[in-house]
Amino acid sequence: MKKEELENQDKENIANKDNEIQTIENEESQQNTDLSEIEKIEQLGQKLEEMNEKFLRLYSDFENFRKRTAKEKIEMIKFASEDTIKDILPIVDDYERAIENLNNQEDVPETVKEGIQLIYNKFINLLTQKGVKPIQAKGELFNENLHEAVSQFPAVEENQKGYVVDVLIKGYTMYDKVIRYSKVVVAI
Repeated sequence: MKKEELENQDKENIANKDNEIQTIENEESQQNTDLSEIEKIEQLGQKLEEMNEKFLRLYSDFENFRKRTAKEKIEMIKFASEDTIKDILPIVDDYERAIENLNNQEDVPETVKEGIQLIYNKFINLLTQKGVKPIQAKGELFNENLHEAVSQFPAVEENQKGYVVDVLIKGYTMYDKVIRYSKVVVAI
């Protein structure tokens, strides 16, 4: 019986050793699987970071585009009438000269003068509502961003040098953008 017991014990030992070996192999396999899963998780994390960075850049570009187009749209609407107003400005000049001539004549009834002045005031108010303002030039220091020097005149006094002596054609701005430069005479 001892021989049989020894053989059974050897078989059990061998089976236990096989089980231990199998357990160790399973643990190693599990560790390799865990390592590959960790590597996969790290790779996925890196891909997530890259995609998030691309998303943020794309979102930022889109926001910049949206803001830029909105600003351009506002500017386009704001200055849509600029060409029409530029064409009207010579008529305003003629109207001002006509009013000046009417005021110098004595045989024109006062009611006619007042009527023409009233129409002129409405016209100027309309232009003001559209953002159009005259450029004040006479007596101001010459500024090439607002004035166009058509002629020069010798200064009577030293402190007049560089100042506008006379305005030949009035300039205008529209929402602080010059749409017509003042044509002026500058003291030198």
